Amino acid sequence: MPASPPPASSEPSRRRILVLNGPNLNLLGQREPDVYGHATLADIGALLEARASELGLQVECRQSNHEGVLLDWLQRAEAEGFAAVLLNAGAYTHTSIALLDAIRAIALPVIEVHLSDPAKREEFRHLSYVGMAAVDTVQGLGAQSYVVALERAAAL
Repeated sequence: MPASPPPASSEPSRRRILVLNGPNLNLLGQREPDVYGHATLADIGALLEARASELGLQVECRQSNHEGVLLDWLQRAEAEGFAAVLLNAGAYTHTSIALLDAIRAIALPVIEVHLSDPAKREEFRHLSYVGMAAVDTVQGLGAQSYVVALERAAAL
């Protein structure tokens, strides 16, 4: 007699959102708190987990100081089952044509996230290569920028 299929899970399948953080974001809470706030990356992850649960989503947060690692994660995101990406590329936002190309190359929507408002900062921060390909940008809300971006991803 053939084996019975496994019982259906009582928890519905949740859409997965990948949250990528670039260089120096591992220093949040201690790096320029007057600009970036006092929340750590772990604090932001906890905020996202709580809101994701309310929205029926799952989030996975990653951080790297290396551009190539961010590129690899973007390129594999769809194959890993993610529905969207929230990307705070840090300084790579303003320098990385490689990230621009990677975002354009993938089918997943990418939402650009910034704790501060780059338009109100140094001139070199006004150009966003990430923003040229992202479906949306959330900036200037501190840690809440991530939560708003997650809510926007949920609406996609």
